[in-house]
Amino acid sequence: MEKYTALLGNLWPEFQKTLRTQLATDIPLLASIDEKLIRNSGKMLRPMLALLIARAAAVSDARDCVCVAAATEILHNATLLHDDVADQSALRRGAPTLFSQMGAGPAVMVGDFWLASAVGCIMDIKVRDRIIPLYASVLRLLSEGQLLELAKAQSPDADENDYLRIIYCKTASLFETACRSAAIAAGVDEKQEEAAGAYGKALGMAFQIRDDIFDYGDADDIGKPVGIDLEEGKVTLPLIGALKRSGKPAEALLAQKVPFEQIRSFVMENGGLDYARKKMDAYIAQAIGALQAFPASEFRNALTEIAAFVGSRKS
Repeated sequence: MEKYTALLGNLWPEFQKTLRTQLATDIPLLASIDEKLIRNSGKMLRPMLALLIARAAAVSDARDCVCVAAATEILHNATLLHDDVADQSALRRGAPTLFSQMGAGPAVMVGDFWLASAVGCIMDIKVRDRIIPLYASVLRLLSEGQLLELAKAQSPDADENDYLRIIYCKTASLFETACRSAAIAAGVDEKQEEAAGAYGKALGMAFQIRDDIFDYGDADDIGKPVGIDLEEGKVTLPLIGALKRSGKPAEALLAQKVPFEQIRSFVMENGGLDYARKKMDAYIAQAIGALQAFPASEFRNALTEIAAFVGSRKS
């Protein structure tokens, strides 16, 4: 990732400065929590994509795109704070969650503060009238995805269409919004705006499928526990693919408390991981194809490389 932040030049430190400015507070406890969350914010892939889209569009003034990047990262982390409460998660990116340290109430309130801060970023954008509806829509989709996933937990029907809808709502919709909003802020034409959105959506779908493949991997290889999705009642694409290929009814596995190792063996034996990888590769190809709407440049190359990286990443 350092390669791409270096490619962005002064845009990356401007984004980091905007992020901290929008989260600034004179309440010491909140300021301390915010700083810890920023330091444990992972790869910051979504804002990086937004800024690379801006550069690929050859925008001369990228200040609004910086605000889009900051809004996206703040919103993403706000939803994670809320998700940790909903899922009662003890760890996030290898560190204790705020929920596990301080309880549900403080975690929800900090999440609300971050949501409000994301709105502040968006209000600083000149073309906010076009971007506000996108962020309003993605907030709705994120909530719908969480609730649909809850409704489908432990469901014996294991429907692939429901799975794809869930991962679009919960993951890909924010990738799509980040890229499309950056394109709008950059002042691109309609063709490039659509292409940016298509790139973000396809990349987000591939990103989540890769995460779901990890859940059937080796914990030592990926550095985190496996089998968590099944433990939480989430039926993801590797298992859906294995059930399709085997012709075995989902009820035989899901209506009983079958041990995870037994289900993992079933997925391996029936090509579930291969099924999921093929779907993921198709989305990556869609993402790379969408980039052809932008002129050849080192920034378009970077977006292409990131799409390939999403399919091969190890964590």
